[in-house]
Amino acid sequence: MIGMRTEKMQIMTHPTRGIESMPLKNVQLGQNVKIFHPDLVNMYDCQIGDETKIGTFVEIQKNVKIGARCKISSHTFICEGVTIEDEAFIGHGVMFINDPEPRATANGGLQTESDWTVIPTHIGRGVSIGSGAVIMCGLTIGERALVGAGAVVTKDIAACEVVAGVPARFIRSVSS
Repeated sequence: MIGMRTEKMQIMTHPTRGIESMPLKNVQLGQNVKIFHPDLVNMYDCQIGDETKIGTFVEIQKNVKIGARCKISSHTFICEGVTIEDEAFIGHGVMFINDPEPRATANGGLQTESDWTVIPTHIGRGVSIGSGAVIMCGLTIGERALVGAGAVVTKDIAACEVVAGVPARFIRSVSS
């Protein structure tokens, strides 16, 4: 039988921002944040900047910071340790990783938070990440860089670089 959590999530409402019945737990929302299907997102202990848009089936975990005027597309997973600066675009189904060697168990028992360390990832201002990209942990993606759809990013990307492929490789510089 699959183990399940039975604790109830706290439901919070922020009527001044037009978001009703959103399942949130300790989320700091900026002004005019838009969450298109609030019953179909999972966000907890995170910060979302002003005017950011969040699509359906998105999970944003604790200690994530997302800047202002970002777009987080549907089916995206943003794990603990990720910081996204202002005006970033995160395409559909983008996955962030915060553990380079994940395991289910440690010393014969299920792992707990004390069994691993979050490795932070930083996404610069104005970055665009294409649909289906995977962003490994411990990286910095520089300002205005563009990551192609389906890329697997395994190392830092400098500002204004375009990368694509598996693993992601430099293609060219961003046009002005």
